[in-house]
Amino acid sequence: MSAVRWGRGAAGFGRALWPAGPPGLLAEEGALGGVWGRKRSSTASPCEQDRRKDWGHAELLEVLKARVRQLQAEGVAEVTVKRVAKRVAVARAPEAGGAQPPRQAQAGAEGAAPMLSSRWAQKLDDDQRLMERRKRRLEGKLQKHVEKVAWQKQLRLEPRLLSRKLASQLQHWEQGTPRSPWEEQLAQLLQEAPQGRSGEAAAAPADGGPESRLEGQRQRLLSFFECCLLTGHLPLAHHVLVTHHSKSQQQRLLTLSMYNMLMLGWARQGSFKELMYVFFMLKDAGLTPDLRSYAAALQCMGRLDQDAGTIRRCLKQMAQDGLQLQGLFTAVPLSAEERAELLRAVLKAKPAFTPPRPPVPPPQVNTSPLLREIYAKDPTVSYPRLHLSLKELQGLFRQQLRVEMATTVTVGSVEKVPLLTKEVLHARKTLAGLRTQWRTALYRELQETKESEAHAAREGRLSLFPYLCLLSEKEIVGMLLQTLQALPAQGESLLFLAHELGLRVFKRKQLRNEVEELEQRYSKYLHLLASDTQVAEPCLPRQHWEALGVPEAPHEQPWPMSVVVQLGKQLAEVLVRAAQMPSSLAAPRSPGTLIPVLYHVYSFRSFRQIGILKPHPAFTQLLETAAERTLTFESTDVPMLCPPLPWTSPHSGAFLLSPTKMMRSVEGSQQHQLLLERCPPAELHGALDALTQLGNCAWRVNGRVLDLVLELFTDKGCPRLGVPAPPSEAPRPPEGRQAPKGCLLPEVSPAEKAEMRRELARRLKVAREMQSLRADALYRLSLAQHLRHRVFWLPHNMDFRGRTYPCSPHFNHLGSDLARALLEFAQGRPLGPHGLNWLKIHLVNLTGLKKRESLQARRDYADELMEDILDSADQPMTGRKWWMEADEPWQALACCMEVAQAVRAPDPTAYVSHFPVHQDGSCNGLQHYAALGRDSVGAASVNLLPLDLPQDVYSEVAAQVEVFRRQDAEQGVRVAQVLEGFISRKVVKQTVMTVVYGVTRYGGRLQIEKRLREIHDFPQDFVWEASHYLVRQVFNSLQEMFSGTRSIQRWLTESARLISHTGSAVEWVTPLGIPIIQPYHRDSKVMIKGGLQSLTFSSSVDTSQKPNTLKQKNGFPPNFIHSLDSSHMMLTALHCYRKGLTFVSVHDCFWTHAADVAVMNQVCREQFVRLHSQPILHNLSRFLIKRFCSDPRTSKSIWVSRLMDTLLSVPKAGTFNLEQVKHSTYFFS
Repeated sequence: MSAVRWGRGAAGFGRALWPAGPPGLLAEEGALGGVWGRKRSSTASPCEQDRRKDWGHAELLEVLKARVRQLQAEGVAEVTVKRVAKRVAVARAPEAGGAQPPRQAQAGAEGAAPMLSSRWAQKLDDDQRLMERRKRRLEGKLQKHVEKVAWQKQLRLEPRLLSRKLASQLQHWEQGTPRSPWEEQLAQLLQEAPQGRSGEAAAAPADGGPESRLEGQRQRLLSFFECCLLTGHLPLAHHVLVTHHSKSQQQRLLTLSMYNMLMLGWARQGSFKELMYVFFMLKDAGLTPDLRSYAAALQCMGRLDQDAGTIRRCLKQMAQDGLQLQGLFTAVPLSAEERAELLRAVLKAKPAFTPPRPPVPPPQVNTSPLLREIYAKDPTVSYPRLHLSLKELQGLFRQQLRVEMATTVTVGSVEKVPLLTKEVLHARKTLAGLRTQWRTALYRELQETKESEAHAAREGRLSLFPYLCLLSEKEIVGMLLQTLQALPAQGESLLFLAHELGLRVFKRKQLRNEVEELEQRYSKYLHLLASDTQVAEPCLPRQHWEALGVPEAPHEQPWPMSVVVQLGKQLAEVLVRAAQMPSSLAAPRSPGTLIPVLYHVYSFRSFRQIGILKPHPAFTQLLETAAERTLTFESTDVPMLCPPLPWTSPHSGAFLLSPTKMMRSVEGSQQHQLLLERCPPAELHGALDALTQLGNCAWRVNGRVLDLVLELFTDKGCPRLGVPAPPSEAPRPPEGRQAPKGCLLPEVSPAEKAEMRRELARRLKVAREMQSLRADALYRLSLAQHLRHRVFWLPHNMDFRGRTYPCSPHFNHLGSDLARALLEFAQGRPLGPHGLNWLKIHLVNLTGLKKRESLQARRDYADELMEDILDSADQPMTGRKWWMEADEPWQALACCMEVAQAVRAPDPTAYVSHFPVHQDGSCNGLQHYAALGRDSVGAASVNLLPLDLPQDVYSEVAAQVEVFRRQDAEQGVRVAQVLEGFISRKVVKQTVMTVVYGVTRYGGRLQIEKRLREIHDFPQDFVWEASHYLVRQVFNSLQEMFSGTRSIQRWLTESARLISHTGSAVEWVTPLGIPIIQPYHRDSKVMIKGGLQSLTFSSSVDTSQKPNTLKQKNGFPPNFIHSLDSSHMMLTALHCYRKGLTFVSVHDCFWTHAADVAVMNQVCREQFVRLHSQPILHNLSRFLIKRFCSDPRTSKSIWVSRLMDTLLSVPKAGTFNLEQVKHSTYFFS
């Protein structure tokens, strides 16, 4: 067979090499002709044919020699090469007239042919297949181009106008042939008066009215148009606009911004006729053109170089509409090229016009008295710098840039590496083959899905077609394969998968590509941070970035949640259809048919039936056997490798190319973003600068701790130390009579069946929890290993209350004890005279053993335990293991290692420490309540008063509950008697801590129940009754101890209840000027039909729905307190930065170097006093009255009247003197 193939290949190759001229000149042309040209018959004479044969054989010899050299390079034996050369010579000799003995020729042929034919035939066949593939690819591209042109011809561009007058004008002008028809039409059309609604009315519907209920549909339509323009499908967007405009009900969805968006799109292409069509529709809708409308028309005229008369009439009409010509260049966001075309048109009509220079914004000064010192000019201020040089930081910037441009980061997994047995290698080979097949199938399914969605769009419907075109097919296929790889064995909710996939498309499409300009500006910005550069005068990072003249990043509109989920659902279904595997993987003896890799099943979770995508067990087993050790993350889910961009606006900061919102919220929610956009920029400076400061802290991995954790993780875990066990340690389903099949036995009673079902559910729940914890730890540890020898940064943003969080979800300092122990400051600082003492105090704090002792007693205790501390540092896994008994064992171990290094240093004061020392608020929520109400009793309980020993509010509440319990036990209350000896600080702590944050009695009971179940000696039959009893006593104790706190809480709750009844969500402004609104509305059901299943989900952020009164009133007190503790943290962060300190926080737990703890403590206390010296409650009352009670249209409402009375009755303050906080040692300790 190989000889036959060689014959075909050689013949084809020979034809391809036949020259049409002198030898050696046209061989390449001949080759191309052989592949692409038509076959030609030869009419040459015999002599000419012989000469051509000679040329052909000469060319063939050269080609074959080249092949010989290629084979030699690939390792073919030299003797084989010689035989090949000899074989060629023998083949050529008869043609040249020479002679060769028949036997010798035959022997040569027989010796060479078996070895040569198969290799050459394979090479030639490969070449032929490659050319065929290229040909098919080119034909496919041509076919797609033809289909695209044909498709665009099907799209309707001519509008269907509802106004007969405008429709007749359009028809008349289309049939007429004036000198400049469309420009003349525009000039006349602009003079037409609007038929109905104005642009403002269309764009801003009234709250709560019928228009408001259309807002979700408008958002979806707007995102559709945006995606069409981004993906180059402007005719499709125009077609859908025409379709909606032609129907009066659908026309209500169209806003002026949508018409303008399409006009600007056509203007960029110089398509004046299509732009005119949109202008006709705009007028037909009764809208008034604005600056963007005129900018589009004039820009298009500039591109087409139209006459000055039409442009002049257009400018005249613009002036009659009350619009300023300068506004085209100052108020309309245009690119430099668009601005040039616009100016070109204007200069034709007004040659003397000079475009205004970009307006220099007036100096914006934050007016908050709390921030006056931060923004005061002081040339002596020395802001902290990084320990890295400018060159090093520039290199790190380029690394981060490559990461974000790649959109994903692949890291090695820390799971135990298996031995490369035949079974493992075979499984990996099988997986590789399957992935190749899946990739091909995914491309095919994706293309078919696009064709289907394109057909729907041609019918004028809002399909997913432009969304599917946002990313390349290669990116989408890679994303789907990554999703398949990461799917857990127990499956995942289809709704969750759809939401995640849709979000990933949205985030990736936002990448901005202004790399060169960004690199130049960022390099200048680094002069402020680098260790070896200087700037003219000290300033904050945001101020320096703004001084560089950096343009504002374009604001990205969020997609509606329905679009996100529908797009993700479509992609998930593509994956289900494409991913198939041979049935032999599941059953070796089965026929080789293809079966799905993913199955769609239904399951009950929390009494609700949900659809789940579950991988086939055979595929899961294949993954386990192959044991591939890589993980892939989105680039925005991992820490940054260079300092983040400073925050300059609500949507500009953090990552280099990936837009990030300053205030995180549920996707599809816009109310927070709108509030921030309306807020004067200077009012947000405090929050912007605090977020920037937190993100500028450089981190590194604590390698010694990581090694120890990995040792446990790759073995069998250690749940006691927070290292999750592998799935192999999860509880198995019961066996024998207790197995699930046991329920079918006739002798099993209903009660036994119920108990068996509960036991099975419990084990499955534990297995799922273990799987989740293991995956979380795997991500964290793998990222830690990936970043082990690097410096990295954690950009921050905040939630709607102002609380700050790192953007990286898997690896940060906000996690568990283990997560915190893995991190330390990349920049060290000498301990100084007091740093070692603070390390010792911090170590004792981590043990939880001396909470009610003085700082001196804690230092002394650390000295007493120095032998155990050093043993823990030197022999953590083989010594006495003292560190394992601490409340926070891993952080305690890390601190032991730091203390050991410090005490063994020649000069401990000069030892450079990278270890972060924490100072934690003493029940910080109650501290804020006590300060608000000037409550002396409450202030003493939470360490606002300077005392010799720290007060422990949790122990005090436990003691008060014990008093109540003893009284009830004496009266014969059974549960009180059972609880004797079991009421401890640990049992009540979580409930006391969260009461201030709005926990209900139901939630408190669950917390206490969990604590009681952890006590092995407690009779489990009494858990439910005891938890009910204890939560009631805890609330009673807090009522007695914090009467002022409870009165403020009730006032806030009642105010929120009444505001909600007026039909509004609760809003307020923090002391730092951050506007806040509670996103709690009545659930609106959203259904996405079709496909695997109909998805129904609830959205509580739909502002067209009435507020959820229960959530509004229960959420206001804790959210308000959270906004105060975030204000206190931000003030502390800004003042620490001004003093040159490294500062980060975990809400009410502040971190800095050991040497700087005393300075941070002073700043922390001063800023708490300054914050609460403001009339916070009275300011809140005035704001709420102005916001909710000043509208004359609602002033007669009974709810507004009650709200006014409530807001005017601000709780009275006590007599506590706030200045005492400055001298309280244990306020934060």
